[in-house]
Amino acid sequence: LEIEEVDILEEEYENYKPYMTPEGIKAVEEQGFMVVDSDGDYTTPLINGGECAFTCYDANGCCFCATERAFREGRTSWCKPISCALYPIREKKLSNGLVGLNYHRWNVCGAAVKKGRELNLPVYKFLREPLIRRFGEDWYSELEALAEEVLKMES
Repeated sequence: LEIEEVDILEEEYENYKPYMTPEGIKAVEEQGFMVVDSDGDYTTPLINGGECAFTCYDANGCCFCATERAFREGRTSWCKPISCALYPIREKKLSNGLVGLNYHRWNVCGAAVKKGRELNLPVYKFLREPLIRRFGEDWYSELEALAEEVLKMES
């Protein structure tokens, strides 16, 4: 989480709280709107060390983000933390001031990876909007151009 996002999570809580599970609400009430992880990074609170406190489910048991559902239904003007929007890409701030991007492999995302392969949809294209939100249009255009060059070299 970015520090300013913690304030937004708290300010908008009543708008997305109705979508949260009772366990998620309890986690937020006990832990607050953010916790500091072992790397010293701000993160969302977890339910018993597992899923994010802001996780919610639809009638079919599909997992969603409570803040994003509230946003999509017009209850809030803020969608969700940028780190969540970028997932499974994780940012790492480097000592020289640059930002590294890493793909986080996790078995929970297996179905999404399979679907992405079926659709021939690379992660950077799937995450186009959050990447632009975080780094800007020019940066994303450069990424696309580099990806095209890499694909040409591979064929």
